[in-house]
Amino acid sequence: MDNKTVLLINTHLTYPNRSEGKLNASFQEVARDFFISNGYHVLETKVENGYDPKEEVTKHLNADIIILQTPINWFGAPWIYKKYTDELFEAGYANHEFLEGDGRSRQDVSKQYGSGGKLTGKRFMVSATWNAPAEAFSNIEQRLLQGKTTADLLLNITSNYAFCGSSILPGFNSFDVVKNGTPKEDLKNYKIHLAGILSLQNN
Repeated sequence: MDNKTVLLINTHLTYPNRSEGKLNASFQEVARDFFISNGYHVLETKVENGYDPKEEVTKHLNADIIILQTPINWFGAPWIYKKYTDELFEAGYANHEFLEGDGRSRQDVSKQYGSGGKLTGKRFMVSATWNAPAEAFSNIEQRLLQGKTTADLLLNITSNYAFCGSSILPGFNSFDVVKNGTPKEDLKNYKIHLAGILSLQNN
């Protein structure tokens, strides 16, 4: 397999007549076209269409970059993504392909929790669509989130990959998609963001 491989995971969950997934599909398409044009082999998973956990483990092992494309539903990814990650990481743990325990050692107390991962050299990124506006984040004056960033809210997603040794790349966010979004501009900016990610990957 080409040594430059990206895995694109789309975890949109369809709610008929309300949330059909067109925007997340568009971001996925932008990423696919971008990486193909840059000589990458592209692997894809659409969680809603079903998957085999063992095949997903193989995709992860083959990938240099892993990108999750997700809507944010009630401050997290759709529930099908939690099912996906439970099955994926359990399968990756079963044969010690993703990690060897949690990294700690009774013989060496300096080894920290979360240092036993085997996915070192891989990079993980989240591209998310939000109903929330950008000004809701990183602003202590905002009553609901009290200064928290999007990265803070997505820590439950990125930590799985960090725990297994992956580096976490800066995420991309499309805000206020229900009431006042700028999807065309965001899709253009996503290409710029991906170019920056590729620059990091090549350094």
